[in-house]
Amino acid sequence: MATAPTPPLLGDPPAWVVVVNGAAGRQQGEDLAATIRHAVSAAGRQVSVRLVTHPGELGMTAVAAAAQARALRGLLVAVGGDGTLNTLAAAALDAGVAFSAIPQGTFNYFGRCHGFPADPAEAVAAVLDGCLKPVQVGSLGGRIFLVNASFGLYPRLLEDREAFKQQWGRSRAAAWGAALLTLLGHHRQHRIHLQGVGPDGATVERTLTSSTVFVANNRLQLEQVGVPEAAAVEAGALVGLVLRPMGRGAMIGLALKGALGRLGEAEDVERLVFRRLQIEPGRPWWRPHEVAVAVDGEQTRMRPPLIFSVAGQPLWLMAPRERE
Repeated sequence: MATAPTPPLLGDPPAWVVVVNGAAGRQQGEDLAATIRHAVSAAGRQVSVRLVTHPGELGMTAVAAAAQARALRGLLVAVGGDGTLNTLAAAALDAGVAFSAIPQGTFNYFGRCHGFPADPAEAVAAVLDGCLKPVQVGSLGGRIFLVNASFGLYPRLLEDREAFKQQWGRSRAAAWGAALLTLLGHHRQHRIHLQGVGPDGATVERTLTSSTVFVANNRLQLEQVGVPEAAAVEAGALVGLVLRPMGRGAMIGLALKGALGRLGEAEDVERLVFRRLQIEPGRPWWRPHEVAVAVDGEQTRMRPPLIFSVAGQPLWLMAPRERE
C-alpha cells in the first residue's frame, strides 16, 4: 500500500520568497515586485523579492531562493510564464519546499488550471488565502514539466513563435501566426519506437512514423483542443498525442480542429494514456546523438531514449481555494 506524500514544513504564517522574471521588461518586473512586496507585507507576512532581469540568471536565482525558502520554512513563489514556473517548481522540488505562482504568461495553462487569477493583486490575495495540495508533475529524462513536453515538430513551432514575438509582441495572435508558419513548412518524419506502461500496468509497444510526439500533463490544455482523455491527467496518468504522417493541408486542418476543440475527432492523431513512455527516435541502424525537445515552452536537446513519465514525487502547491 502506497504511503501518502508528506507536505513540507511551513511557518505560521509562512514567509514568502518571490522570484520575478523581469527579463521581458524591467519596468514591468519592478512594478510587479513592488505590488507583491506591498501586498504580502500588508498581510503581515515576511517577504523577500528577487527580480531577474537576464534569462541566464533565472536558474541560479531559483536555486538560491529555494534554499532561502527552506531555511525560513517558507513558500517559494514564481512570477512569470510557464517556463519561469517550471524553473522555480523544479527548484522547489529539489529543496523540498512548498511552491506557488503569480502567473504572467501568454496562455498560463498551469495557473488557469489551478484557479489562479490573471490579475497579480488578485493572485496574491488568493495565495495568501490558499491551501496546500499535492500536484502531479511530469518528467522527461529527469527534467520536470508542469504543462507539456514534446519531441519533433513542436520544438520548431516554439522557435518560430519566439521569432514572431520579437517582431509582433507577446500575444495569442502572434502565437497562432507562428504556428501557421511552422505548419506550412517542411515536416520531417521520424521513425520512432514506443514502449510504455499504461495506467493499468499494461505494456504498450509499437513502431511508427510521426512528425511529433506531444505529452500533456494539463487537463485544461487537453480539454481546450478537444481530447476526450483529458481527465486522465488528474487520475495519475499522462496523455500523449502522436501525429501520423500527413501533408501540409491536412496539418492545417488538424490545427483548425484543435482551435475549434475537436482534436478528438482527428483520425491522424493517435492518443495514448500512460504513466511511462520510452521513445527511441531514428532507424535501428542509426540513432541521433541528441534531439530537440520542448519542456513547458522552453527548448533544449536530450540524448535518446526519451523517457516521459509521471514524476515520483508531487509538487506541493499553495493554490487558491475552490469557490462555488
